[in-house]
Parts: sequence; structure tokens; C-alpha cells
Amino acid sequence: MSDINELRNRMDEITLEMIKLLKTRTEIAKEIGEVKKNIGKGITDELREDNLRGKVISLCKNIGFDETIATKYLNFLLNESVKVQSINNQTHLSIFLKAKSLEQQGKTIIHMEVGEPDFLPPPIVKNALEEVFDKGFLKYGQAKGMPVFREALVKYISDKFNTNITQDNIIVSPGARFSIFTAITTLLNPGDEMIVIEPAWPAYKDCALNAGIKVRTINTTLEEKWEPSLEQIENTINSNTKMIVLNYPNNPTGKILPEKLQDDIVDLARKNNLYVLSDEIYSQYVKSSWKSILRYSYEKSIVTQSFSKSHAMTGFRIGYGIADTEIIEKMVKLQALCLTNVSEPIQYVAMKALEANTSNNTNTIQNRLDVLVQKAKEMGLDFVIPDGAMYLFARVNQDGFDGVQFANSTLEKGLAVAPGEGFGNYKNFIRISACQDEKILIDGMNILSHIMSEKQ
Repeated sequence: MSDINELRNRMDEITLEMIKLLKTRTEIAKEIGEVKKNIGKGITDELREDNLRGKVISLCKNIGFDETIATKYLNFLLNESVKVQSINNQTHLSIFLKAKSLEQQGKTIIHMEVGEPDFLPPPIVKNALEEVFDKGFLKYGQAKGMPVFREALVKYISDKFNTNITQDNIIVSPGARFSIFTAITTLLNPGDEMIVIEPAWPAYKDCALNAGIKVRTINTTLEEKWEPSLEQIENTINSNTKMIVLNYPNNPTGKILPEKLQDDIVDLARKNNLYVLSDEIYSQYVKSSWKSILRYSYEKSIVTQSFSKSHAMTGFRIGYGIADTEIIEKMVKLQALCLTNVSEPIQYVAMKALEANTSNNTNTIQNRLDVLVQKAKEMGLDFVIPDGAMYLFARVNQDGFDGVQFANSTLEKGLAVAPGEGFGNYKNFIRISACQDEKILIDGMNILSHIMSEKQ
């Protein structure tokens, strides 16, 4: 008995020493964060992390320790550094909230920072809101969604994407964001790694960080037309890699991957037994060839969709996920724990919205994007013409340009744009949303042009 107590005491001492070292490490991480902020450097440094990861693996070989355990512990430490350095990180939502606050004070703001269509949902949505009470969709329901709604989604998805699914392959969620959250949280474990191709919607990283998942970023560039290389992805995959996130059409660039490249990425995921989480919320807004991940019939894929963009139903908070039944059941368990079920009245309204023809929405956004493209060309901004979605992601060629400072300063001039930094290490970029009337967009771009000329 004395032997086991002595071993336990030694383990306790080591644990306490590790906590002291963790405190010291966290304090240093905060200092590094301040330095990065002052010099305008992004939070994550993939090159340094890879170098440290290599040292850890080398050490494990020398001392005879399991590198999978060690690298999972390393991922925990790296995530803690990201957390303490991300406290004041600003995104498009930060600017949006500041804009809303200014509006409450009586200031007029042109919103070109968020992807919220200004047009109304289809008229059938208004009628559905009126009839839902009489239809009796007012009760508790299945956590995965009303069967009648999921059956309607099966027909809608099968017709639109030429795929064969059943209602057991669908989970209805309060917005696509929650399906993304439940997929990441239930399918991955703390210390696992997830690949995100940047620039990217920040919620992927945020959901992963919340769940203790380490995000490995693949940085793409404007010069390479926002295309990742297969070699980049292949070199990032290791024994801890469990998922890759795809978002095409992309937010913020509007990029659609060449089909061959997408095929190769899915093949790589199959080969390495990775989950593929495909956020296809902007599939309504495509102007070039695009292929849903559903078309691959890959059993470890999860596709998320929403009514927010396609049907202009942002405030209704309704979306859905499509996946293998085993994946859906895992997601359902967490959703039941958090929500019980998505609001039945809203599910009914969304079900009726499926009957609407939303092609005018697609044409409207495309026309608006054309306006942004033309104005941006006149202003000398650098960008790749988007293949879809509803944004222009543009580089501002001015010395010392800081998208966060710029986005905050434009609010005072009555214009809200999104800083590129919110989508990755893109400090000298801004994202401009095509979600306003064309005249308002032109006014906004004129304000933007005037501000930029003042700063030159």
C-alpha cells in the first residue's frame, strides 16, 4: 500500500508542477499576443507550430513515448495560446454590432459587412406564419425535426442535388451554424485536428476551439485564385487529423473549386478516413459549375444548408444537416440536450418556403455583385471575381493598411465593411457584401472610394 501511495504522491507533485508551468506558459502567450497585435501579425503561426510539432515528435522518438498522446497534449497547449490571444479579435460581427449601436444613436449606416439579404422572404412565408396556429404545429417534437418537414426536404434535396437520401439522413437545426457546431462537437474529440482552408468564415475555428479541437489552417492567396494545393492539404494530415472543412461557394471570396481539385480533396479524405464537413449555404448563389459534396456519396461527409441566404430568412434561424444516419444520431443527441427540438412553427414555415421559386434572389444578388465588381475595378482594388456567394473579398494596396482599423473608421462615415482579418491572416483585405439595393451599394462604394482617396 505504501508503494502505491508513494507513486500517487509523485504523480500529484508532477501534476502540480505542470500547472505551474502552464501558468508561466499562458503568461508568455499573453505577452506574445500583445506583441503580435502591435506589429499587426496574425494569431496563428502555422510555420512555428509545425516546427514545434516536429520537435515534440522527435522527442517522443528519443524517449520512447506515444507521439499521438504528446501531440494531442500539444494541441491543447496551442489552443490555450489561441484563446488568450483572441480576446480582442474583431470580425464582421463585431463591426455589425457597433453599426447597430450607432444606428440606435440615430446614425445612418450602409450595411456592407454582413451577409443578410435586404429583400423579404417569399410571400408564401407570410401566409404560412398566419396558418401555422390552425395547422397545430405548436408542440414538442422530434429532436431531429418534424418528419413531414424532413420528408419535404428529402424531395427538395433529391431534386436539386440529384442524390438519394431518406429523412433519417437529415437533422433540422436552428440555423446551419448549429449543425456545424454539433457536427464538430460530436464527431471529434479534444486534441483531434481539423483542417480549415482560409480565408474562411470564423465560426469553424470558434466551434473547434470551444470543443478543444486544434484547427490546422491551409492559407490560400489571391495570386493563386484562392485555390489550395493538394500537397498543402496532404502535408497537413497526420494521425490526429479527423476532419476537413469545405465551404464552396466560399465566404468571403465567392470561390468555387475546380471540380478536379475538389474530387482530389474528397479522394484524399477517403484515403485518410477523414470527415468532410461541407458548408453549402451559398449554393443558391452560383454562376459557374459547382458540385455538391452530396454527389460523392461519401459516408463520412456532412453537408449543412440553411434558409437564411437562399430564402432571405435570417431571423427565422432555420437550417439543416445531411449525413449518414449514424452521424445524424450523434448530432441529434447533442441537439436534444441543448434544445429539445427546433420550433415547430418555424419548421412549418420553412417547409412551406420550399415551394417558393427563389431564382429572382439569385439574379438579384448576381446583379449586385456585378455592380460591386465594376466599382471595385474603378477604385483599383485587387480581387478575384467571385464564382458565387454574395461577397467581394478585396485587397487594399496602401502601405500599412489595417482592415480592422479601417472598418472601425468607416463606421464614422456611415459605412460598415468587414475586416479581412476576421477570415484569417488577411489584414490588408476587406469583405464587401452585396446585400443592399444597387443604388445603396453604389453610395457605399462611393463613400469607400472617398475614404481611401483621403488616406492615400
